[in-house]
Amino acid sequence: MKPRRHAVAVFSGAALLVASLIGVVAPNATAASSVPTAHRTQNEGSLKASATVTTQLKAALQNQRLTHRSAGGRHICYAAHVQNNGWQAPVCDGAVAGTTGQGLRVEALSIVVSGVGGLCANAHLQNLGWQGWNCREDGVQLFVGTTGQALRMEGLDLTVGTGTLCAEAHVERIGWQGRRCVPSPLIVSVGTSGQALRMEAITLTV
Repeated sequence: MKPRRHAVAVFSGAALLVASLIGVVAPNATAASSVPTAHRTQNEGSLKASATVTTQLKAALQNQRLTHRSAGGRHICYAAHVQNNGWQAPVCDGAVAGTTGQGLRVEALSIVVSGVGGLCANAHLQNLGWQGWNCREDGVQLFVGTTGQALRMEGLDLTVGTGTLCAEAHVERIGWQGRRCVPSPLIVSVGTSGQALRMEAITLTV
């Protein structure tokens, strides 16, 4: 199976992203992994970030806001849960989360954004397929993937409420896929589906 398209039209702007955050169905929308039609949290029962990771992620975002004011308040910070290693320390704004050259799978991601009007994400997982869209407002952590189940993350779709979102994944047997950037309200897709390939690392910018 060929890799999925990395950008597709989904819904008309930040208003519908906010609507998805409060559970309102977004009508007449299409996407590679099906659109974020509602605020879904079914994966949260299987994914629990430690209190330390939660605290570190919020601190990392606050630090970016204070030290990089020229970015206009647009930031994204994220932490990866990696095979054998567990949760890594958070990184922000284009830094690498995960590993390369070690053959280790990313199993979950915890992400927080500011200045972008919210974030929605949908992960494709080993044995489970697409989890379903999960959306959070600025400043609120979003979780995708699983922990404690030894399942690889294979693909990831993301979209933000306003502005441009960029992502790049390091994938088993492929390496870095190349940076992909799309404006809101498009979806950026990284990784693969249907190829049983693990994502090993990711970078994100907004």
